[in-house]
Amino acid sequence: MQANSYNFTTTTHGKWILTGEHAVLRGSPAIIFPIASRALTLNYQISHTSPQIEFIDNPENEVLKTAFLAVLKRGAAIINKPIEAICGNFYLTSNLPISAGMGASAALCVAIGRWFIWQQWLAESELYNFARELENLFHAESSGADIAACMANAGVYFKRNGEQHVINMNWQPIWFLSHCQQNSTTADCVQKVKTLWQRNPVLGQQIDKDMQRSVYLAEEALKLEAKAGLDQLKQAIDLACSCFVRWGLTSGKVAEHLNQLRAAGALAVKPTGSGDGGFVLSLWQQKPPNLSLELINLS
Repeated sequence: MQANSYNFTTTTHGKWILTGEHAVLRGSPAIIFPIASRALTLNYQISHTSPQIEFIDNPENEVLKTAFLAVLKRGAAIINKPIEAICGNFYLTSNLPISAGMGASAALCVAIGRWFIWQQWLAESELYNFARELENLFHAESSGADIAACMANAGVYFKRNGEQHVINMNWQPIWFLSHCQQNSTTADCVQKVKTLWQRNPVLGQQIDKDMQRSVYLAEEALKLEAKAGLDQLKQAIDLACSCFVRWGLTSGKVAEHLNQLRAAGALAVKPTGSGDGGFVLSLWQQKPPNLSLELINLS
């Protein structure tokens, strides 16, 4: 299919979270960044047949196809549009891994939301809330943080109440993402944290306060000069990592991966996303040595 034969095309990006995970669901802030190198592109060609979906160069296409159809159906239900109104040929290309904390579901929901806008079924101003409601299919309760990151062009300070502003960075940290070779689901991790809150609300509140403090430390660190900022950013990431440990979201290969990065010289490490699997953030004094794992450069 030639690009000029498409009637609609859009690209959305993945995301990573510097700090603020889970506590953001209870009103605390989070700092999130888009990842330009990880993206999902949706192309569409008008046709009067039932939806035809083709995934290009993606081994997880059956999983994505099921998710794509579910999101389309949910979107139609939200705007009271009969599912029969949705037709045509959809072509998707994505290098976003599934269940890895990189915002694959958010990228999909934003892309489909933009298609609904193109169809004039939705106003541009409704995209964020529409996509967040779509993402509830995957997360049970979407904070909207991933949606905001997928729609952004730079780092964002995010609160669930709608407060957002761009993160002003005075220096560029040397930081990377790497996969721990263990997957998890956001819904399971969210439930694990909720269970801890039910069993020990005092501990739950203290962990949320520490995660909130890590957000403030991190944002201020990025505004400082590089040397002082690096020291404070390390503190912020260490504090956020301790929250994941106390939530019980660093099991198995996650813990092994964190230790591997520390042993290689990383200044600070933490899961990014829901935890218990997926990607890990690492902060470095200088470019890390050759490691037997893929590092995604965030600088």
